[in-house]
Amino acid sequence: MTEAIRISGISKSFSGNLVLDNISLSFNSGEIHAICGENGAGKSTLMKIIGGVYTADSGRIWVRGEEVQIRSPQDAFRHGIGIVHQELSLCENMPVWHNVFVNREHAGPLGMIKKREMQEETKTVLGKLNMHIDPRARVSTLPFATRQMIEIAKILSMNIDVLIFDEPTSALSERETQALFELLLTLRNEGKAIVFISHKLDEVLSISDRITVLRDGCLVGTLDTKEATSGKIVSMMVGRDIKDLYPPKAKNRNGKTILQVSGVSRKAKFADISFELKAGEILGLYGLVGSGRTELALSLVGADRLDSGTMLLEGSPFAPRSPRQAIKKGVCYLSEDRKQLGLFLEMSVADNIVAAALDRVTSPLGTVLRQEVQNVAEELIEELDVIPKKSDLDVGRLSGGNQQKVLMGKWLAARPKVLIVDEPSRGVDVGAKSRIHFLLRDLANQGMAVMMISSDLPEILGLSDRIMVMHEGKLQGILENEGLTQEKIMSVAYGEEVVSA
Repeated sequence: MTEAIRISGISKSFSGNLVLDNISLSFNSGEIHAICGENGAGKSTLMKIIGGVYTADSGRIWVRGEEVQIRSPQDAFRHGIGIVHQELSLCENMPVWHNVFVNREHAGPLGMIKKREMQEETKTVLGKLNMHIDPRARVSTLPFATRQMIEIAKILSMNIDVLIFDEPTSALSERETQALFELLLTLRNEGKAIVFISHKLDEVLSISDRITVLRDGCLVGTLDTKEATSGKIVSMMVGRDIKDLYPPKAKNRNGKTILQVSGVSRKAKFADISFELKAGEILGLYGLVGSGRTELALSLVGADRLDSGTMLLEGSPFAPRSPRQAIKKGVCYLSEDRKQLGLFLEMSVADNIVAAALDRVTSPLGTVLRQEVQNVAEELIEELDVIPKKSDLDVGRLSGGNQQKVLMGKWLAARPKVLIVDEPSRGVDVGAKSRIHFLLRDLANQGMAVMMISSDLPEILGLSDRIMVMHEGKLQGILENEGLTQEKIMSVAYGEEVVSA
């Protein structure tokens, strides 16, 4: 098998914090090589060095046997290396086709942009991903998962020999993930070298040929996938066994109704949705992309206006006109898009954590009490195991998984009655995922009403007490989570059957 990339002795530090320590590794053409590790293990940093986003402090890189210097993404592209980053980098005010061809537009002899040609090529590459959307659509109008597929299409449209995917399926449905995997296998068989970073070990085991594990910036080892098990990978990642990923179900299923939703609709998004959310339970919400699940959540907290329907919060009318009003009433929403809608990346961890709970850290005269900010932040940093444990560090400098922990802390600081979490474990390693699961269950056991939106079927089944399933903007049913299977939920999600609530 031909060696596509070899790295030797790669090290990298940020502000004196050693992130990568003497990493040596090779990636072959015609294989899918998975990289696993906890948040902060150095996976994304290593890929950004290969992709030219960062420059290593020391070490060497060879591409197809030739030693090269990669100091920018443009250098990487010239050597046939492309990376789909965990955090999206799309221009939301531009159409899909222009995002796919940004900075490499096709032009005629007189400099006229060949718009129609690029639109057709965009349609073709999206078709390979089983995505049939108008290439002229503005990105800002599309669901988050669709934007993820556009980011992937952008790299696939280039003449790339080494494709690096950093958590590409974190926001994708089962159907979209399967379409991507089929394409990756085709690319592998065409001789491409594919590097696949994921916290979803079932995906890693199903798609990869080899698996490399990093821990605390060090290389733990590389396995042939046929010799690997999820338990062995987890043990290498965290240095210990994690036996219980999901906590027991609700202790009390007779809690009072906290949020009652009756016949709510929003034009072209969802229609006539009714359900109750009780204290002490976790209500799962599942649906394929386009089902309206996130749009429903945004309307519940006043980010988008409802066209019809009513809501009651603890028996009183509830009709927030903004998320701020919802927060004041005790209803909080954790967004699936932490970068754009969840966090202030240029602000500190501490300031992000208290951003939705300023009443807890201000004096009667409105002065921010910095010591109180520090106390609240340090408590949640410890509880959520944010790494590094530096409350004054800018959130944008944390790994994606640790940013997700800070986002969770932000809403816990607000002490809500109702917590709606949209993809709460997106981009989070298996250890942190287990911690989030147990935390959500603990919050429910303390009397909070929790609604969890997730594309991860094992997570939906493992954590929810009841499961709402939506299909094309309609509620297909609410199922008690007793003896449920993934096949049953998917059948409802595809609209093949309706379950009476």
